Amino acid sequence: MSELTHFNQSGEAHMVDVGEKQETQRTAITEGRIFMRAETLALIQRGDHKKGDVLGIARVAGIMAAKKTADLVPLCHPLALTHVNIDLTPEPDQSAVHCVATVKTRGQTGVEMEALCATQVALLTIYDMCKAVDRGMSIEQVRLLEKAGGKSGHWQRSTE
Repeated sequence: MSELTHFNQSGEAHMVDVGEKQETQRTAITEGRIFMRAETLALIQRGDHKKGDVLGIARVAGIMAAKKTADLVPLCHPLALTHVNIDLTPEPDQSAVHCVATVKTRGQTGVEMEALCATQVALLTIYDMCKAVDRGMSIEQVRLLEKAGGKSGHWQRSTE
């Protein structure tokens, strides 16, 4: 296992210097789910929520979160993102909404944090919009599925 990169030799937190790293196409794909009561999911799917299009607003929130990640995570580099896609899929059999975020850039550092932030904020937005009817919702299974680019190359989560 590699050493933690966000600490200097004295053990102090610092921002990693990526200035000498090669620019490459970087991609990260993450996922997460928000579980809820079946009635809550049906309300979202029908579009009857008095606050509006829950999934549409959550999609925009996820995109905005990816763009603001460096403002939220202290040692994260600000990146010029070239693409952000938020896919929100209702899963009636699980009483859940599944979120998949894909984030891309061309740069010297990866976009895993941006994709994870996008997934979590999209799901938090669903919670925020639906908490009046279902406070028992649960955000779970937020994780990196795949990353590509950079010195470490391609990584994909095992399906086992």
